[in-house]
Amino acid sequence: MTYELLKLAHIIGAVLIGGGLIGVWLSDLRSRQSRELVRFSESVRNIAVFYDGVVVPGAIVLLISGTWLIVAFYGGWNFISIPWLAGMVFLFVFEFIEGNTVTRIYFMRLRRLTQEALHVGEFTPELEKARAENIPAFTHFLDLPMLFLIITLGALKPDTWEVFIVGSLAAIALATALTLFIPRLYPWTANQ
Repeated sequence: MTYELLKLAHIIGAVLIGGGLIGVWLSDLRSRQSRELVRFSESVRNIAVFYDGVVVPGAIVLLISGTWLIVAFYGGWNFISIPWLAGMVFLFVFEFIEGNTVTRIYFMRLRRLTQEALHVGEFTPELEKARAENIPAFTHFLDLPMLFLIITLGALKPDTWEVFIVGSLAAIALATALTLFIPRLYPWTANQ
C-alpha cells in the first residue's frame, strides 16, 4: 500500500508541476503579446501565482515522494545504476536548481521592474531591457520539454541512456528554437 500511495503522490506532484508550468508558459506568452502596462503586469503577476502556488508545491511533493520511493523501493543510492531513474533524478535536480535560480530570480526581477513601471505609468527602459534577455527566456522555454522528458523516462523506463541523451538534445533544440522564434513572433517593444 505504501508504494501505491507514494506513486499517487508522485503523479499528483507531476500534474501540479505540469499544470503550473503550462500556466507560466501561457502567461508569459500573453505578456509578450501585451503592449498595455496594466495587462502586462497582470500576466507577470499570473506567472508568479503559477510558480509559487502550483509549481513549487508540486516540486515539493515530487521531491518528498520521489526520495521516499528511491530509498524504500530502489535501493537508495543504487538508483544511479538504473538509467531511467538516474536520468529522472538528474533532470529533476537540474530543473530544480535552474528553476529556483535563473528562471525564478528573473521572474521576480521582472515583477519588481513591472511594479516600478506601474508607479511611473509607462514601460521603463530597465523593464524593456529585462524583457529582451535571452538566457532567462531559454531556461523558461526549457522547463516544459525537460518535464516531458522526465515523464517519458518514468513511463517508458528504458534500460539504456539513449532516450535520456536524445530527449535532452531534443529539449535543448526545442528551447533554442522557441527562444529564437517567440521573440520574433512577438517583438518586445512597448511602444508599438
